[in-house]
Amino acid sequence: MESRPKMDVVLAQPRGFCAGVVRAIEIVERALEVYGAPVYVLHEIVHNQHVVEDLKARGAVFVERLAEVPAGAPTIFSAHGVATAMVDEAAHRNLDVLDATCPLVTKVHYQAQRYSAQHYSVVIIGHPGHPEVEGTRGRIPGPVYVVSDVDDVARLDVGSEQKLAYVTQTTLSVDDTKDVILALRARFPHIEGPDLSGICYATQNRQNAVRKLAGQVDILLVVGARNSSNSNRLREVGELPGTRAYLVQDATEIEASWFQGTMRVGITAGASTPEVLVRGVLKKLEVLGVVQVTEMPAEPETTTFRLPVALLKKTRSSF
Repeated sequence: MESRPKMDVVLAQPRGFCAGVVRAIEIVERALEVYGAPVYVLHEIVHNQHVVEDLKARGAVFVERLAEVPAGAPTIFSAHGVATAMVDEAAHRNLDVLDATCPLVTKVHYQAQRYSAQHYSVVIIGHPGHPEVEGTRGRIPGPVYVVSDVDDVARLDVGSEQKLAYVTQTTLSVDDTKDVILALRARFPHIEGPDLSGICYATQNRQNAVRKLAGQVDILLVVGARNSSNSNRLREVGELPGTRAYLVQDATEIEASWFQGTMRVGITAGASTPEVLVRGVLKKLEVLGVVQVTEMPAEPETTTFRLPVALLKKTRSSF
């Protein structure tokens, strides 16, 4: 009979929900209190199926097209943001809209629109097809291009465009974007872009924590959805020093064969992952042979984002 593994577990800090996700979920919860069920949400409010299913059970209805929403119904735009055409369609159908777009994504929209208004063609650094990137693309009235890596920059065909600017997907960190920005600047010396100190704090902080943790553990578990960009990137960052890293959506995806002998296990979670899923993973590991659980020392994140004024007014008037 094989002996049980002996595992010391280290929890990354920070991990899990960021301020934008907390705000988006609270918007749906408050809307259900104010309006009653159903309230309609365009796309997944955040990329986590556990969160989505929990809100569904409370009366949220998730749709992929505004045509699925009854005229005049309370409608919430997801944290990833939406194109201008969606905003116009919602207004045309007299939908009662609450915008849960993360304020940091909204900031990127404004940056891109300012460049476009000054007749710049805009390059978005991000993953084509990602809801945030598509929402940002749909906010730019002029020429827009999307690049995700250095090879994309080499292939970029902007014709005779002389005025270029770039913005970045918020779920990419400074480290994720720096090589692409360097390639853009090398190829287009006059390209302009925003100060990267304004890039998503949560993405950078979680990657920094994983980078520090990965070199100290034998295996890293990232708790997050498979369609979560930042969760996938955490796994990739964890693998950089040669650490085995797995992305698991919850405790049911953990395999006992991953753990043998005496080892250190690191755990982190994507920015849209609730802490209850991390606790579920810990319980599974306790059954498999956890000896000790510690948490990385770190300064707590204190960023918060205000709820939409329209929702706050409705909340006050309903009580």
